[in-house]
Amino acid sequence: MLTEEQRERVCVVLVRARNPNNIGAVARAMHGFGFADLRLVNEYSVAIDKARSAVDASAILAGAREFANIEDAVADCKLVVGTTAVGERKQEHPLYSLAEAGGLLCSALASTASGRTARVALLFGSEKTGLSNEALSHCHWLLTIPMHQSPGLRHASMNLGQAAAVCLYELIRQADAPPLSKPRPGAEAEDLERLTKLLEEVLACIGYARRRPASADRTEVRRMVRRMGLNQSDARRWIGILRQLLWKMGSLRG
Repeated sequence: MLTEEQRERVCVVLVRARNPNNIGAVARAMHGFGFADLRLVNEYSVAIDKARSAVDASAILAGAREFANIEDAVADCKLVVGTTAVGERKQEHPLYSLAEAGGLLCSALASTASGRTARVALLFGSEKTGLSNEALSHCHWLLTIPMHQSPGLRHASMNLGQAAAVCLYELIRQADAPPLSKPRPGAEAEDLERLTKLLEEVLACIGYARRRPASADRTEVRRMVRRMGLNQSDARRWIGILRQLLWKMGSLRG
């Protein structure tokens, strides 16, 4: 089983979830499996006090934190994993089935057991559209719940509360399994985002963004930075290098 300390380092992030009852269902699933860190990302406040489905999970709802953007919501996380129903969307990230993802998540939690700030974020999108491409760019990799597909019908997907419950159950179920790998602790999302913005500035300064705007788009740069698999020390070293480079070019802002 996951230790209490490990469960405390798992945060569930709901991006643009609009239905209070769906949020309540997620909170109920979190309570049932021993998780408590719920984070909401919305442009406006959602009336979560009306979430009648949050049976026995009122404390989780009361402690839920609201953020204006994903960047702030996952700033203290070393691993950010997005959920997707796949469908017709072009894949820009490594994609794992839920069974594979459960083992990888448990390995990540075990590898950072000595640091209470080494958090893992599970991102879930809105009930209608899921996670946007911009939201997915904050993720290191994605997981999907295999669903039966009926010919001629829309791509099958789960209700938000159901999806959260299945993912959290798999995480608990896999906790006693042998680790699939021994990943080294990665850089925190806050530093990766800082690196992304500095690299974006460098690309603008050297004219690369003007000649190849699609490749220099922040979403693309963010994906590239996360594919590097940098640890905390390397990420901060690169931040220093880019800051020095921008200073030499006389272009560092702020």
